[in-house]
Amino acid sequence: MMFLSKKSHRGFTLIELLIVIAIIAILTGLLFSNFSGARERARDTRRKSDLKQMQTALQLYNNDFNTFPLAGNGATIAGCGASGTSTCAWGSSFSAGSPTAVYMGALPQDPVNSGSFVYSYAPDATVDYKLTAKLENASDPDIQTSQTRCGVATPVAGVFMVCNQ
Repeated sequence: MMFLSKKSHRGFTLIELLIVIAIIAILTGLLFSNFSGARERARDTRRKSDLKQMQTALQLYNNDFNTFPLAGNGATIAGCGASGTSTCAWGSSFSAGSPTAVYMGALPQDPVNSGSFVYSYAPDATVDYKLTAKLENASDPDIQTSQTRCGVATPVAGVFMVCNQ
């Protein structure tokens, strides 16, 4: 008796390949959205850290001049120069007095630094000053806590604040 041998077919069918490609595309989409969210949270963490470092620098300035600086043009800090009243640009050194005391090597700039994502400084009668930054994650629980600490009666959506309290 003779057996007929069948040729063995190796490889994948077109349908199998399309299914694998579709699964890979779905997984890639899920991973990319998670990665994008992680980058937003990292930038928000940097914003919070920058504001807290600026808070320390403002306290050092207050120790030397017995007052907090005024606001400069464009929500900047007017606390540089020999007299401590010149405007300090974001990204430049925050230093004042004679001899010069350096409070921060460079005032930080927002990681995105465009449109609504900018740091701002404003004197305030209630808490001396407020440093603010808009966060990308508007539902961050630290936003409400920061605004309550700084005495904000009407919450501002997505804005993290640091004040001298």
